[in-house]
Amino acid sequence: MINDLAYYFFFLFIAALFLINNSACKKKNFFSSGHLEFSQDTVFFDTIFTTIGSTTKRFKIYNKHNQKLKIDQIRLSGGSSSPFRINVDGVPGTLFSDIEIQKNDSLYVFVEVTLDPNNTTNPIVIEDQIIFTTNGKDQTVQLVVWGQDAYFHYSYISQGIFDLNEGTWPNDKPHVIYGAAFVDSAKTLNIPGGTQIYLHKNAVLYVYKGTLNIQGSLGNEVTLQGDRLESFYNDITGQYYGIYFNKAQSSSIDYCKIKNATAGIHLYDEDPNNSGYTLQLKNTTIENCEAYGVFIFSGAKVKAENCLIYKNGIHALVVVGGGDFNFNHCHLLGYGTGSNVGSAVGVSNHYYDPNTNTTTIASINEGIIKNSVLYGYHTHELAFDTIPNSAITLNFDIQHNLIKSDDVFSSPIFSNNIWNQSPLFNNINDNDFKFPANSPLNNTGTPTSVSTDIEGNPRANPPDIGAYEL
Repeated sequence: MINDLAYYFFFLFIAALFLINNSACKKKNFFSSGHLEFSQDTVFFDTIFTTIGSTTKRFKIYNKHNQKLKIDQIRLSGGSSSPFRINVDGVPGTLFSDIEIQKNDSLYVFVEVTLDPNNTTNPIVIEDQIIFTTNGKDQTVQLVVWGQDAYFHYSYISQGIFDLNEGTWPNDKPHVIYGAAFVDSAKTLNIPGGTQIYLHKNAVLYVYKGTLNIQGSLGNEVTLQGDRLESFYNDITGQYYGIYFNKAQSSSIDYCKIKNATAGIHLYDEDPNNSGYTLQLKNTTIENCEAYGVFIFSGAKVKAENCLIYKNGIHALVVVGGGDFNFNHCHLLGYGTGSNVGSAVGVSNHYYDPNTNTTTIASINEGIIKNSVLYGYHTHELAFDTIPNSAITLNFDIQHNLIKSDDVFSSPIFSNNIWNQSPLFNNINDNDFKFPANSPLNNTGTPTSVSTDIEGNPRANPPDIGAYEL
């Protein structure tokens, strides 16, 4: 009897073990090992909020597999402190576990946001994300809300969405660029004085074969900066890309302040139908860019007057692969603190393309720096790297400047320059680059057609070197 019971319980144990193992095997293969797909990877709330606002949007999660799919976890990254709220298939919360989607099925996620757009300590653009963990892989859907009343420019190139601009931007509210704002071929965009432009991470104001006219005035400047308004970001470089001119028609920038970009103004190539300068730049300040203040590449042409360009990560002005430049009464300063800081001004008429293993040599038909300060922390704030060639032109005129350089150039292209004397700036740490009467900048320039300084003060005869006149 005991033996019979023992065999009986042994049989039950083996049967149970078989069922458990078989069930585990089936369970392991019951769910798909694939991942999710989404109706969109970014949810934008582009409503212009003027009071405490709330709106709701939705997107779909897809299981496009032939087996049921289990989402291990869905979580709102910002948790309970996020201005966003989510609802997964009818259930609100910030964290969800073991959500199942039947084969070839989907479910909705609803997203809501509430914030006070008049709280100026908020960034212009507020972001969060929903993180989906499935079969060991994290996938995200970005959440983006405009945080103040503004004009919004949104381009999503991978989805064929382009924000195209022409005419005149109104200046009664800020403009926020997310992705890019484009000025397309043969179009003209005018930006009047007082316009405030905020650019999101990597965003760019892009001019392609068109014309951009920034028309600020003294005391009513146009400003470009990042869209993060917290004090922490006041001096963070690389918050957006900058202004990019690609084969642009004749454009102008007057009384503009550009700060915390990657490359404040980047110019590429010259439209062969454009007989004048690609850009005329006046009375403009470019500061604290991650790489360059002004970058001239592959033939673009720039004329600049009364400009203050300083504390940029590599160069204040750089010319690569040829192009023309005429800088008069400018502060072209170093004082950058990045690991790649170079000379304040770097000029090269060639560039190497690693993709084709070729070096291109081009002309510099007009290379003028006059009445300007080239100074900074380095012992050489002017660097030339040019390759002569019988097929190209190199034409320089560097005169009546104050230049800091280990090499004191004595060739005919350099004349009447002051070498390696301190300009005696008032306070470099406070970005005060004015100077006292005993500065070597005082009354040592040469008269030109620039009749006033960056602050509207009349130029003396002889004028001071740099953007300021005592």
